[in-house]
Amino acid sequence: MCVNSIRGIVANDTTACDPNARPLSKRCAYTRHPMLERRKTRQITIGDDRVGRVRMGGDAPISVQTMTAGYTHDIDACVAEIERYAKAGADVVRVAVPERKDTEALRHILAQVSVPIVADVHFHYQRALEAIEAGVHKIRLNPGNITDREQVNQVIDACKERGIPIRVGVNEGSIIERKDKLRRAEELGKFFASHKSGHMIALMIAKLEEYLDIFDARDFHDVAISAKSMDAALVIDVYTEISKRFDYPLHLGVTHAGPRDTGAIRSIAALSTLLANGVGDTLRISYASDHLDEVKDGLELLYCLGKRERKGIDLIACPTCGRIQVDLFTLVKEVERILMPEITLPLKVAVMGCIVNGPGEAEGADVAVFAGDRRGIIYVQGQRVANVPEAEILDRLLLECREFEAKVKRGEATLGQKLVTIVPPDPIGELGSGVAKIRAGFVEQITIGKT
Repeated sequence: MCVNSIRGIVANDTTACDPNARPLSKRCAYTRHPMLERRKTRQITIGDDRVGRVRMGGDAPISVQTMTAGYTHDIDACVAEIERYAKAGADVVRVAVPERKDTEALRHILAQVSVPIVADVHFHYQRALEAIEAGVHKIRLNPGNITDREQVNQVIDACKERGIPIRVGVNEGSIIERKDKLRRAEELGKFFASHKSGHMIALMIAKLEEYLDIFDARDFHDVAISAKSMDAALVIDVYTEISKRFDYPLHLGVTHAGPRDTGAIRSIAALSTLLANGVGDTLRISYASDHLDEVKDGLELLYCLGKRERKGIDLIACPTCGRIQVDLFTLVKEVERILMPEITLPLKVAVMGCIVNGPGEAEGADVAVFAGDRRGIIYVQGQRVANVPEAEILDRLLLECREFEAKVKRGEATLGQKLVTIVPPDPIGELGSGVAKIRAGFVEQITIGKT
């Protein structure tokens, strides 16, 4: 870990560790190479023999986290919520423990869940000690809320004794002084200076370093760190700078991102940039809506970047246009609804609306359909297997997907293998649309090569 002091950064706005680096008040220059090698970090382990162990950092796969939205003291509801996320693919789930009744419920919750649990602690260090005693798998502390060194020492010592990691997480909203009005005004002035990002980066890193000094003094290094903001560009900047200074695994996230419509864009803008540049060991996408979508979107992000091996179907579909002659939106939704929970192999399924892009997508997919005038042609690994009316497309497509997955599991087929090159059908006759239009005088018949 780089331990050069940066406490002068807030005032001087300079970079401490690298004398040749650009000032923090300017945007960091990112290497634009696609998929840079992941940075080397320490590795921590979360979990136990019963729920299994999730490793973060080092060469471990990037993990996906979420947090419960309900009350932790409502044991049955909390367990049900955790297991819902676990079933969707969450590797770790965090719960809030603001009151004693929440930590008292933890022991009962931990006995019933199937994934490691993190206790999110703010303001009261006693909640951390109680959660540790209950057997929680990880503690999250916020340097902006628990500042008493002796209290932090007690939590560190308890975690060290039990082999429990700690995440040190700073948030933009909790690091600015709120009790001392004059101090707050000074810090807010820096926050709204012309180089806002640079001052906030410096403040976040200074808070992290100050807190990590306590851990270092206790010889405790079973730590992950995070520095979240609602500003996607600031998230990119601060994690990039943190990754240069510390070798702890990084927990990525954009906090207060909003509902899924906008939150997805903010989150993916920041997290995909960082991951593509080799930064990040675990992530949480945060939505002010159903947290199940946090898990789904986090996994999909990692699948798309090749950071995790896909589980279940890889569904692609065209956005439709004026060429569409079937109800493709309904077809896509039904394919997703039925196959997502059923197919376990990374089967690539293409649902295309016409013969323009359809053949190319069918060649790249394991199972594909492209449609014409109320009909659909279905291919399995490039080989045509059916030409059916619109009413039969869904059932036949589902049948081919199920049968192909069964063949793969029996060792009779291989995913991603194209057997033949597709010859696109005649747009006039194959799908039954062109002839009718020509006869009706809507389009002119053109014969290639005719003079």
